[in-house]
Amino acid sequence: MSKAKNILRHWLPLAAVITLLCGLVYLTAQQSLRQGANDPQIQMAEDAAMALAAGGTPETVLPVAQVEMSSSLAPFMVIYNDMGKPLVSSGHLNGAVPLLPSGVFDYTHQNGEDRVSWQPKSGVRIAAVVVAYTGAQLGFVLAGRSLREVEKRESQVEQIIGIAWLVTLVISLVVVTASELIFSERKHSV
Repeated sequence: MSKAKNILRHWLPLAAVITLLCGLVYLTAQQSLRQGANDPQIQMAEDAAMALAAGGTPETVLPVAQVEMSSSLAPFMVIYNDMGKPLVSSGHLNGAVPLLPSGVFDYTHQNGEDRVSWQPKSGVRIAAVVVAYTGAQLGFVLAGRSLREVEKRESQVEQIIGIAWLVTLVISLVVVTASELIFSERKHSV
């Protein structure tokens, strides 16, 4: 068997393991970043839903600050009726409240909560948590905020892991090649 074939025979399984491990590291880091983007919205949506279920009005649970979704990183809230029609909102996209896909309301109605990445328009991605509320009135609370910074971090993680993957592949190829050359020299000298 030629040296090149022997090197590939030993290196390819190692390269596959390196690729799998780097993929798992990226997936873990990406999911951790994305899931962490929901943290303030979970609390906001749950607290607002409890206040509404206890008899509060949409206007009293809504944050005072108005947020332009396309440019601000601040969290915002939208209160919807049971038909998915916005009642009040502290978040706007170019002056209007964008419509949430009806499937989100269907899922939330059945499960009580939904956590989604929402893209109301190109270039605007929102980490949104939607919670159903009951009481004197039925409806939904959406708390959201921009994913802009989270997506920048995800991109940085992707670059770092991509570089680490390439460097590890090259180093492992060098080590396997050197080992093969050293052991083949020893075989021939014995």
